[in-house]
Amino acid sequence: MDTDDIEWRVSPGLTDYPEALAEMEERAAAIRSGDRRECIWLLEHPPLYTAGTSADPRELLSADRFPVYTAGRGGRYTYHGPGQRIVYVMLDLSRRGRDVRHFVHSLEGWTIASLADLGVAARRAEGRIGIWTDDGDAEAKIGAIGVRIRRWVSFHGFALNVAPDLAHFDGIVPCGIAEYPVTSLARLGKTADMGAVDTAIRDRFADFLKALESPPING
Repeated sequence: MDTDDIEWRVSPGLTDYPEALAEMEERAAAIRSGDRRECIWLLEHPPLYTAGTSADPRELLSADRFPVYTAGRGGRYTYHGPGQRIVYVMLDLSRRGRDVRHFVHSLEGWTIASLADLGVAARRAEGRIGIWTDDGDAEAKIGAIGVRIRRWVSFHGFALNVAPDLAHFDGIVPCGIAEYPVTSLARLGKTADMGAVDTAIRDRFADFLKALESPPING
């Protein structure tokens, strides 16, 4: 496992979504050809909705509220906006097992471990995608995962709700799950700023790579 040759990039302000998609596409191709290093890209977007490959148009409840983009990643509709940390993960999986399910499982573990360092006990939920925690008496979603793999290079990644406007999620059925609310670090009373969130994410990266590069338990 070598983390030194992986670029970490943090973009200030709000990054235009089509610009980010184009950059990810270009970087993934360059990683595959060996011309560029692998990359972890941390950023925020302006308010928008994205449609994954399984998006159901009936789950877009307010089509005129924010721009809607076709993302090309797996999953359904998601919201991105200020106060949400987006982590785009561009890695060469041909060097790391070529197991998409294990990659997603390892991403979930990375997200959960990062949240633990921020004082949030998060978890997977059987039969439900995303990262979940307790918000009072309710179970609520605090993180979303959506990836795309092309020629064994990953892009897209995961999103953590730090302090977004949670009302903005009302324009969609987030990830197709209407029965449970969405929460954030701020709503849970955690005062971590984006810098602290980034530190937790980076501190847990080596553990993520170790898990990713280890064979899954079921072989």
